[in-house]
Amino acid sequence: MHDGLFENQERLGRLFYLELAQTMSLSAEQLQQALEEGKYQKRVRADFSTGVRSGVNGTPAFFINGKRHDGPFDFESLVLAIEQELGRQRNAISA
Repeated sequence: MHDGLFENQERLGRLFYLELAQTMSLSAEQLQQALEEGKYQKRVRADFSTGVRSGVNGTPAFFINGKRHDGPFDFESLVLAIEQELGRQRNAISA
């Protein structure tokens, strides 16, 4: 479901959610009922607020040693950022 939502961001909306649920053999009726009742609204808002407080302003968001990574998200860039942070940690320990 997550992948379907992420890959179709231009289609987001109630009708698409129900369509996606059906293609995944999920209960569109249960989803419709949960949406109408706002069943998960508090949880979603809490997760969103937590992300905002943490400095998340979009997806994906990566944190390396508690600091938001604002660089590219490709594998090589993430590995380099992690290695740089490890180097900083090693230098701090040996200093």
